[in-house]
Amino acid sequence: MSDDLVNDVKNAISNVNDPHMGVSIVEMGLVQNIEVNNGIAKITIKPTNPGCMSVTRMANDAKREAESVDGIDKVEITVEGHMMADSINEMINK
Repeated sequence: MSDDLVNDVKNAISNVNDPHMGVSIVEMGLVQNIEVNNGIAKITIKPTNPGCMSVTRMANDAKREAESVDGIDKVEITVEGHMMADSINEMINK
């Protein structure tokens, strides 16, 4: 795992704000984990509310931002702690 790529991904997804708070999802602590192996970034996001209506948007935005990082070929997002996590994860990672 490249620490530089992890930091690059973290910096990229720091551009994604929680639409209700206007604060970066990284700064808010919603990003639980970032791993990068062989050009694949795996990002875990946990919303503060298990019924958060904006988590899909935040996850899609994080995926888009992470995909823009040089050296990242694929991004997998995992949403945890949401009542519809399975459906959201399936939709985002098609």
